[in-house]
Amino acid sequence: MTQKLRVATLGNGYFSQFHHRAWRRIPQVTLVATCDRDAALAQQTAGQFEIEQAYDQLDAMLDNVTIDLLDVIAPPAVHLRAIKAAAARGINVICQKPFCGDLATAEQAVEIARAADIKLIVHENFRFQPWYHAISMLLASGELGAVFSATFRLRPGDGGGPDAYLARQPYFRDMKRFMVHETGIHIVDVFRFLFGEVRTVSAKLRRLNPVIAGEDAGLVVLEMDNGVLATLDANRLSDHPAENRRLTMGEMLIEAEHGSIALNGDGEISIRRLGTNQSQPLPYTWRDEDFGGDCVFRLQRAVVDSLLSDLPPVNLAAAYLNNLRIEDAVYESDQQGRTIAVFAA
Repeated sequence: MTQKLRVATLGNGYFSQFHHRAWRRIPQVTLVATCDRDAALAQQTAGQFEIEQAYDQLDAMLDNVTIDLLDVIAPPAVHLRAIKAAAARGINVICQKPFCGDLATAEQAVEIARAADIKLIVHENFRFQPWYHAISMLLASGELGAVFSATFRLRPGDGGGPDAYLARQPYFRDMKRFMVHETGIHIVDVFRFLFGEVRTVSAKLRRLNPVIAGEDAGLVVLEMDNGVLATLDANRLSDHPAENRRLTMGEMLIEAEHGSIALNGDGEISIRRLGTNQSQPLPYTWRDEDFGGDCVFRLQRAVVDSLLSDLPPVNLAAAYLNNLRIEDAVYESDQQGRTIAVFAA
């Protein structure tokens, strides 16, 4: 592979702007083509981000442009076909989530990538939000001792009223599985990043806004292999105090042997030592750019570094499958009203 990664993108919807801006900021990347079934939108995106070519047919783009990495930013229904097309041509893929829509399809995609000997990476960017890396380093230092529990209160405040989600991502309204499948999966991945694998799942889900098809609130408790109880307390109609409520999407509290760690909606981390009443800020450096503390750039930068240096790629789809197994267990637990064991591959 050359030292200049040739990247093409598929899908020019709302979130693609963050992908394209991030790729443009990485010196080792050339954006060589973009594709969208809306030809005018593809042309507009190509002009906006100085992309060399625009297409409205994926096969045509893959056959006519030399590509090292295909970035799939299209909806889940497109994922498997795009991965098959790229794999047939030996092109590595990074794919947005919800990855392939369901576990069975995702497993098929992973097998296709394995057989073609291509890298298949999931664009799961929340674990690349800078506050989680700062928290991970603090936990790894051991200064707070063993972790007992963690709670994330998902409170974006964007799900109320008859026009919920129409302005930004209207397809949210029709998703039969919504809060956990589309948004909560990010926090599941963060919990795995911070605390390891999941042993059991207990869940109670709710639909508060009748204009949408899926659940928009609920309580999910994950028992981790190391004994940590990680709770997702979600309600998309309620909000939390923050200058930008989409920055962290909520608040986190981690309780440990020697104190607790709190993350607020402005990305500020504080530590309260056991037996004290005052919290102390944890200083760390981060960039408030684009989405979620510049996490899209941070993920894509890591992917480029791994592909160009032959380091183990981050966020490989084969490892990501456990998130989908946990997701299925969440919905099964809610439907059956019992705790579900998770068997990681």
